Amino acid sequence: MNEFLWQAFHRLISEVDTSNRRFLYEKLSVNHRLLGVVGARGVGKTTLLLQYIKNELYSEGKAFYFSADNIYFNHVTILDFVNQLYSSQGISIFFIDEIHKYPNWDQELKNIYDSFPRIKVIFSGSSSIDLVTGAYDLSRRAKLLFLPGLSFREYLNIKTGTQFPVITFEELMKHHQKLAADLSNVSMISKHFEEYRLFGYYPMVFQNKETLYEGLASIIEKTIYEDIANFYQLKTNNLVHFKRIIDFLGSIPPGNININNIARHLSVDNKTAEHYLEILKKTGLVRVLYPVAHGNQLLRKPSKVYLDNTTLHSVVNTFLSEKLDLGTQRELVFMQFLMGAGLRIFFSNKADFQVNDIIFEIGGKNKTKEQLKAFKGEKKLVKDDILVGFKNEIPLYLFGFLY
Repeated sequence: MNEFLWQAFHRLISEVDTSNRRFLYEKLSVNHRLLGVVGARGVGKTTLLLQYIKNELYSEGKAFYFSADNIYFNHVTILDFVNQLYSSQGISIFFIDEIHKYPNWDQELKNIYDSFPRIKVIFSGSSSIDLVTGAYDLSRRAKLLFLPGLSFREYLNIKTGTQFPVITFEELMKHHQKLAADLSNVSMISKHFEEYRLFGYYPMVFQNKETLYEGLASIIEKTIYEDIANFYQLKTNNLVHFKRIIDFLGSIPPGNININNIARHLSVDNKTAEHYLEILKKTGLVRVLYPVAHGNQLLRKPSKVYLDNTTLHSVVNTFLSEKLDLGTQRELVFMQFLMGAGLRIFFSNKADFQVNDIIFEIGGKNKTKEQLKAFKGEKKLVKDDILVGFKNEIPLYLFGFLY
């Protein structure tokens, strides 16, 4: 076995901080023979895996972590490496990071799964990993877990040293006043929420806030020029279109964006623009809102297109020297909370959003119910800049406790 990989594994385990765990930690398990953790760059996948090994498995000596993009695997296959460690060291639990950067990753995972019944593999990879459409269908073998960026709850717990639990969507709909009262002893919660929207989606904010925006600019560049370039095998002259889409989304309100004007902006046809948008969505740079499903869902066009999260939106606006649109920030933070919790959210022509059979209108503290009057079903007014709601008015920050 390569000595460098062995030393790197022990060094990473010894240095990883286990004091703050993401919500997904409790869902990790070695009961599955093939488990994947997918998410965008910078959301904390590597830290999550190392924390789990350190706390749950390290003392037993049966687990091993390595990154699939290590230069060692330019001349040794992962299949051979796993076979070597299993046969000589008795390692039976393998944590493979950055799996999408390894050529033929899906075939070798399938070979490991089929050839070693006692081996468990937990891998991490890009949001764009598709276990179904590849040549080697892993959907029947692997379970996937999605890791979004930090929720406001997670950010607040780390920032203030608190341990607020997750709130379910049903609890929030029925008991939001009591839940808000329980949070009333948190000092400056409104200021924390404002800072979260600007800086708090990515865990790296707690490492070095001063270089956060430069770090996120690097994430955008690497996602486009490494992940998208390699995973989708696109040429360099096509990659500049992805950066132009991101800048375009950062400068225009989401309601004014559609496939047609993206295509015109890029000087490409609508089909190409839609394909590029889908790639950006899968790699965690763009968030797309669709209308409520009727008929063939495959034929639906996006109703609104956003940058993926409020921190990314703030970064792009800063580099473009654009004024931050507060309405976009409010809509986007609501979306990232709901989607991060695994809830399905749709565009509504009666309000801003629809979740299940409830419509939601988002605004500031002076937002009125006028737009919701005509709707006879269940409706909620979600307000920024308030701490406690009343009846069908709910504070926006409370949705940040859904995961």
